[in-house]
Amino acid sequence: MPHRIPPPRGKALAACLLLAACTATPTAGPDKGHDIQVSSPGLVECSAPSPQVVQSGLNATNRARSRAGLPALQADALLSQAAAAHACDMAQRGRMSHAGSRSSGPAQRLKALGYAPRITAENIAAGPYGTEQVLGEWNSSSGHLANILIPQLRQFGIGHATGADGRTRFWSAVYAAPAGR
Repeated sequence: MPHRIPPPRGKALAACLLLAACTATPTAGPDKGHDIQVSSPGLVECSAPSPQVVQSGLNATNRARSRAGLPALQADALLSQAAAAHACDMAQRGRMSHAGSRSSGPAQRLKALGYAPRITAENIAAGPYGTEQVLGEWNSSSGHLANILIPQLRQFGIGHATGADGRTRFWSAVYAAPAGR
């Protein structure tokens, strides 16, 4: 069971797990209101998500979609690559944000990898929590669940990185459908 780390003294943040959801359509960009300094910037631990993390994310996502009568998503390695790179970027900056250090949101990051999205959405989180807890939080939060339940979505990817403090995990899940489908 993960332990709770109290919020830093003197900070207004009352929650240890911070979440944000972003839907990016051709006419709307990411929500700039979800930009929070969570930890100190610095050297971080970044890696590709394990097959188990991807499968856990896919299972949790598809359970929620099934309950809503929506088709299952498929895991996509390029989406996981984009999610992992964004999680790493957030961890390096110590900042939970849909905007990356070189991108404005998930659609731009996918396009840079050669994926032509028709629609994208992204859920992010930061805190000292593992896969199952962050997936549970996304599935129980109305804004995050709204992203998961976008009917046009077809593919899913997830990634995480550990911050410079060694305990804050930065998470990104990317949901998309390629253009032309």
